[in-house]
Formats: sequence, C-alpha cells, structure tokens
Amino acid sequence: MSAVWRVARAAVRRRRLQTYVIALVVLFSTATIVVALGLLDASSGPFDRAFAEQRGPHVVATYSNQSPPTDAADAEAVAGPFGQLVLDVPADGGPVWATGPITVVGRADPAGPVDRVDLFAGRWATSLNEAVVNTTPPPQNMIDSFAQNIVGQKIAVPGRPQLTIVGVAYSLSHTADAWVSPATMAQLGPTAAQVLYRFRSATTAEQVDAATAGLPRDGLLGTRSYLTQKAAIAAGPGTILPFLVVFGVLGLITAVLIVANVISGAVVSGFRHIGVLKALGYTPRQVVLVYLVMVTAPATAGAIVGTVLGTVAARPLLHNAFQGLGFGGQVQTGAWVPLTGILAVPALVVLTALVPASSAHRLSAAEAISAGSAPKAGRGLRLQRALAGARLPRAISLGLGLPFARPGRTGLTMAALLLGVTTVTLAGGLAASVIRYGHAVDRADAVQVQVRPNNPSLGNQPTDRTDPQVESLLRGLPGTMYVTADLPMQLTAVGHSDPVVVDFLRGDSATIGYQDQLVEGRWMAAADEVVASSAALHDLGARVGDRLELTYDGRHAPVRIVGKTMEGAVGNGDIFADWRVFTTLAPDYHLVNHEVMYYIRIASDTSVASYLAAIHDGDPGLYAWPANAGLGNSFTVSVVAISIVFSTMIGIVAALSVFNTVLLNVRERRRDLGTLKSIGMTPRQVVTMMVTSTAALGAAAGIVGIPIGMGAHHLILPMAAAAAKIDLPARLFHVWNLGGLALVILAGVVIAILGAALPARTAARVPIAEVLHDE
Repeated sequence: MSAVWRVARAAVRRRRLQTYVIALVVLFSTATIVVALGLLDASSGPFDRAFAEQRGPHVVATYSNQSPPTDAADAEAVAGPFGQLVLDVPADGGPVWATGPITVVGRADPAGPVDRVDLFAGRWATSLNEAVVNTTPPPQNMIDSFAQNIVGQKIAVPGRPQLTIVGVAYSLSHTADAWVSPATMAQLGPTAAQVLYRFRSATTAEQVDAATAGLPRDGLLGTRSYLTQKAAIAAGPGTILPFLVVFGVLGLITAVLIVANVISGAVVSGFRHIGVLKALGYTPRQVVLVYLVMVTAPATAGAIVGTVLGTVAARPLLHNAFQGLGFGGQVQTGAWVPLTGILAVPALVVLTALVPASSAHRLSAAEAISAGSAPKAGRGLRLQRALAGARLPRAISLGLGLPFARPGRTGLTMAALLLGVTTVTLAGGLAASVIRYGHAVDRADAVQVQVRPNNPSLGNQPTDRTDPQVESLLRGLPGTMYVTADLPMQLTAVGHSDPVVVDFLRGDSATIGYQDQLVEGRWMAAADEVVASSAALHDLGARVGDRLELTYDGRHAPVRIVGKTMEGAVGNGDIFADWRVFTTLAPDYHLVNHEVMYYIRIASDTSVASYLAAIHDGDPGLYAWPANAGLGNSFTVSVVAISIVFSTMIGIVAALSVFNTVLLNVRERRRDLGTLKSIGMTPRQVVTMMVTSTAALGAAAGIVGIPIGMGAHHLILPMAAAAAKIDLPARLFHVWNLGGLALVILAGVVIAILGAALPARTAARVPIAEVLHDE
C-alpha cells in the first residue's frame, strides 16, 4: 500500500489539471445533488415536518364550559383550556385579512407542549387590550416592512374594547385568528374553551377518529382534526412541489452522468500510465488501487466542499419556496442529504472508476500502453471522409468528426448537454408562465387604488354621501380613468347546499383585470350573464354555458355562466355578476355605503400618493389605500429563483463536462495535433476544430432538448394548478416564440463553447517539435 500511495500521490501532483478538473466537477455536481436531494426531501412532506416542529395538535376540541376535563386516552401532550370567542370584525375594523368572523383565543405565551406558535414580528400580547394576529409570514426580506404596517393597527368591533396589534405570528394548525392575554379574554367574555391534544399515534384518519372518540364528552361542542387543516394547506405547497421534484430529478441525473463521464474519462486516458506501472512490476490489483486513490482523493475533497456549498445554497432556496406558504424556516432537510453528498458521491466516483480500471488491469503492459495512446484506428474515419467531401473548411470537417472517435465519452457529454438544454427550456418556460400568472393575479396595471367609506360604528368619521354620490365624486377627481363598485354578498344557488359569494359589479367592471384571468369563455356583457372562478365551478359541478338560479330572501334570478377565471375576487368571491342582478334579487335591500368597495384605475401620469390625498381632501369620510399588489409575488419569486439557480448550476456542470471531454481529447490527440500543425494548420484553425466538435453537440442537444423541455413544462403546470385547485388559461402555456427557441438552441451551443474554449486554446499552443519528439 505504501508503494500504491506514493505513486498515486505523485500522479495527483503531476496531473494537476486533471486533479483540479475532477475536484471542480465533483464539487459542482455534489452541490447540485445536495440541492436537488434537499428539494426532494423537503417536498416529500413539508406539512408533516413543520407540524412536528411546531408540536401541532392532532385534535382541536371546543368545549362549552370554561374548565373542561382535559384527560384523554393515548394523549401525548395537552394544552389548555384557553378561553375562546368569535368576534365579527367589520370590513374596515382591522387589516383586510383580520376582518369578518375571527376566532380569538386567550393564551399567556406562544410556547407550550402543543402548538408552538411562530412569533415572527413584534411581541406577544401580555397587557390588556393587546392582540397578536395569525397570518402567513411574508418573505424574509419583507418581514420588517410588513411588521411596520401591521403592528400598531387596531381591531375594532362595535361594543367591544379596541385591540391593539402588538405582534404577528403564525400557527400551522391555525388554532386561532388572533391571540390575546388571559386577562383580555376575561374582559372580552369567552363563550367557549379550546383544548389542544397531541396523540402518540394519529397519522391516519382512523387513528384520529379513535383518539377523538376517547376525548371527554362533557360539554364538548366540536372537534377538528389536523388532517382537515393539512388538506387545506396542501393546496399551497402543492403548487410548488412539482417544480421542486422535476428540478431535483434533473439536477440529480445530470450530476451523476457528468461524474461518470469525468471519472471514466480520467481512467481511460491513463491506460498508458497503467501499462507503464505494469511494466515496472506493479500487480493488476495495485494498479487498480493507484487509480482509485488518484481519482478518489480530489473527488472526496470536492464532495466535502460541494456538500457545504449545496447545503448553504439550499437553505435560502427552500426558505424562499416555502416562506409564502406558511412553512418558512420550519422546512429543513434531513441529515441524510449532506451525508449523501459526503459519502455517496465519493462512492459513486470509486464505482465509476472501478469499471474501466478493472478492465484495464486485465490488459498486458504493451496492450495498456497502446490502448492509452489514442483512440482505435478507424473510429470516425468513414464519417471524416464523408465530411471532407462536403466542401466544408478542413478545420470544421475535422471538428465535426471528432466526437465519433470516442462514442461512449461523446454520448455521456451529449446527455449532459441535453439535460442542460432541457433544464434551460423548462426553467425559461416556467419562469415566463409564473410571471404571467403573477401579473394576472396582481392586477397591478388594472387597479391602483381601492376606496371604502368609513364605518361610523367604529368611531371613524363617516361620509354623508350615498353610494352613487361616492362613485360620482371619485369619477370627478383629476386622474381618474375607471371606477368599479363591488358589493359582495352571500347567496344560495338552487340545487346546491353550500352558499356562494357573489360580487355584484357596477361601472367599468371590464377594466378591473379579471379578463386577463379568463380560462374559458368571455367577460359578462348582459344582465343575466355571470363569470365564475374555476374553484367555484369545480365546487358547483358546473361548466361555462350552464345556467344557475341565484336566490336571496325568496327571490330568484336565473343567470348563465359565460366565462371562467383562474381565481375569484379578493375576499374569496366565487361569482362575478352585474349590479342589475342585485337589484332584481334585493330591490328593498337597505344598502349601507361602507358595504361597497371601489376599484379605481388612475392615469399613468397621476401618482398614487397625490390621488389618495385628493380623495381625503374631497371627503375625509372615505378610506383609500393603494391596491394590494404582489398577491402572486411570493409564488412567482420562488419558482423564478429555483429556475435560475438550477439552470445556472446544471449549465455550469454541463460546461465542465464539455471541458473535461475536450481536455481528454487534446491529451489523447497530441500527436495528431502536432502532425496537423506541422503540415500547416494554424492555431486559430486548431481552436476552430476543437470548438466545432462540441458546438455541434450543443446544437444537437438544443434541437432535441427543446421539445423535451416543452413537454415537461406542459406536464408540470397542470399538476401545480390541480394542486392549487385552479384552472389556467392557454396563454400561460404558450410562452415560447421562434426567437426564444432560437435562444435556447444558442444556449446549448454557448454552454458547449464555454466548456471547450480553454482546452481548445491549450491545443492551439501544443508545441510541434516537443509532441513529435515525445511520440
């Protein structure tokens, strides 16, 4: 072994370039593998992982009495009882996501044996009339600004003390919409008690049902299984998981292929060295060990550094992907992921090197020396002769024939380039689709300002204007382009037990941006026409063209569905209808002006700030604010970030594979290159020949990889949409044009040229006399 170690160490020092290439390729490949496995591991069960981290309750029980018994069979941990009540917060009585009926729970701190609440902004409510609201955390870089906008706001309910928001937290189990101190809850007057149970065995619906059956029954009002919340939350991460899985698999396959290509090429190029060692008396086993040590040493170093880099790179990627879905820092990868990078990648290197090294150890010394000097005679010669007759420049014809001299090595390089182009195609298509999706959901170009009259019952200054007068005022302000009035109401559809939320629109309803979300059909044009969200149509079991009969207070209004949108209105609206349907259904309805929301598009030369000031000056009883843009931002940023990171990583690794292939070709063909230069080939022609050999592979990979990437794009988008329970319009799928596809092919060529550039220049500098003398 000492002799083996000395020779291997000397070979590592002597072949520094090859050593660096192996270490660098393994480094980037390991980083790609670690990131890919991290995404796959995180995508396998983000809810379960985060649920375990937060010690979430398997069952949330509500009791009528304030001191219920909390013992339960098979309970691992119990928290509570906590006082609970429901507050009906008016539309302008608090933040938009903390209005309507909200569940308030009295709790002394966010920790405890069950449901450890993630307090990500502000502090916990400890004094009277303080509250902590429950909402999904924004991206990390937006938490401070988010907290500044929320902390300090009031939750105002008529007849109740105002609650000041002092913190923002998130409970994956959503055990409350807001938390207050026990003293504040006593002042509010709890109407029920909440008890949180965590059981030892509750992974299936049957186990949860059995555990629920063992709860104390005295005063029990109802229970909620964590499986219900898991199903509700699954629609969020479900949209991102297909992207994570596909990119993870692509990265994994690419890295394995390239490691195999580089290591096998390094051993094959060393056959001559193997022959020399055998001639000096080394046994076949010692020769194999020399090469295993020679490639494993730099590979292990590269794997360790790559694991560290991959782990560091995966953290922000996972955080960005899951933060907006409510998991944030709770999503962590298992310890097996970095261990795979440190242990499995060097093992892969050993196995990959063992195959060619084992075949070489059976050769005699003379055979090994001749096998390593150059490719076998006749490989690619027929194609070279055919290309020579095509009247191409000689450097180009020779370059086009080079890949066929080593078909195995060329096949692995081609596969790496193909995966690289496929990834670029897929990533570009997904990024374009989600950007269009985010633009359609945000409606930033359609609505810039929202207005609602103040609710006088909350102590705010009211407006004396009626609903039509408010609209008239808004239309008369300088800079106003379009105004749409929106009145959401809960109605019943004949034949369906669940109520539907209908948004009655008046004014310029065709300008508020939902036309950009149309999946099927058109926008409504007549009084008896409605447009429904895709989720609403799924729930109703209806399609575009069907008729519905809406009812309210004994009156009926038949309508026809003429269009389907991706999503409903802000506030979970299901159906968009004309205002005339409202007057038909509720002619005697006493409309209070603060029930109506106004969506406004302003002129491009009008600033939002000046327009808001004009509204306040025109009527202080109107509450106006900038329209909420960025609704699709978190999802868009996540997918675009994943696309960019993986495209870059796989592109770099593919370029390194090309670099290795050209470098090995140069080493093997030193005599040929010296001969060509001796008969007049210039250094520029040598570079052209070597670059052409890989550029052709890049172009071929581009042509073949584009349809594969497009097919993967058309497969993944519907999967993500199905997880989110929405339908997508065709324009989100048709994101390519001829110019974009040409750029993808060019990307394959560029990756190949970048990988070949440096070794091609090395080939151009091969000294003629030295090479021919050595040979």
